[in-house]
Amino acid sequence: MTTTPDDHWVDYFRAQGHPTATQLGRGMEGVVYDVGEGLVEKVWFQRRRDDLLLTQEFQKELAAQDLPYATPVILDVREADGHAVTLERRLPGTSLLTLMQRERIPRALAHEAALTAVTGLARTEAGPAARALTVLDETTPLWSGHEHWTQALAALVRRRAAAHAEVLRARITDFDRKLERVERLLECVPPGPDRLVHGDIIPANVLVDDAFQVTALIDWSFLTTAGDHAFEASVATGVFDMYGPGARASDDALTVVLAGRHGHSPARMLLYRAAYAIATANAFGADGADGHFAWCAATLEREDVVETLFTANPDL
Repeated sequence: MTTTPDDHWVDYFRAQGHPTATQLGRGMEGVVYDVGEGLVEKVWFQRRRDDLLLTQEFQKELAAQDLPYATPVILDVREADGHAVTLERRLPGTSLLTLMQRERIPRALAHEAALTAVTGLARTEAGPAARALTVLDETTPLWSGHEHWTQALAALVRRRAAAHAEVLRARITDFDRKLERVERLLECVPPGPDRLVHGDIIPANVLVDDAFQVTALIDWSFLTTAGDHAFEASVATGVFDMYGPGARASDDALTVVLAGRHGHSPARMLLYRAAYAIATANAFGADGADGHFAWCAATLEREDVVETLFTANPDL
């Protein structure tokens, strides 16, 4: 029988004193193993030990926020077989995505769970660890050299646009004009309090209990930083259902609720959606052949997004 890399890690954890170790799941950044006693071990593909120690510091800031749900806690960081490995507590609940795929949760309750996850972050206070984090595949902290959130975001948009200009111009109408307007409008966003931003509140990252109450928010890594809660709200409404037949209806419904609940400007949320689309379009492939790129390209062609970008003085 051929031994897979994942089998190797099961054997490794069992040899380390966890006889019941089993694989829980595999994601873009690594593989997670249940090692019993309410603990999991994560084997990271690329992230370094020093980077994960910073993540641990961020998690301490996160834990101090008195959120209405649990968040990850790294208990130990070590290296094994050329990989960083973290020991973490296993968070309770079942992913919203699993329940939706099995048609075990009504759509309205799935929406409410996503709204709860987003709303929980509205009054957080970002600290130095949040501002020291990197995002996407970058190696320099997002906030490095910047005093304000919109400056950091605009610089990210510029970097990503420059790195992937050819494919973006080929797929997006008037891309350079849209990029210019995104940058200019970000300069017009009035300053506000910096909150903790998860940046990837998709159904897979929201855990709920049997009563569909949110128990945990996981996977703080893709675009986690300090920033405007309106950015969090905008991204979450868009990524709740990116590809399904009811995607736009979910997007519009969630946007109305979050804009009303938190007083976020709809125009600002659409501006942030355009910034997110440019910044993350090529996060999963440089050639633009994946579904995420197609979604980002379509976002930048949306009538409401284009109207916001080219309105002389949108209400930001």
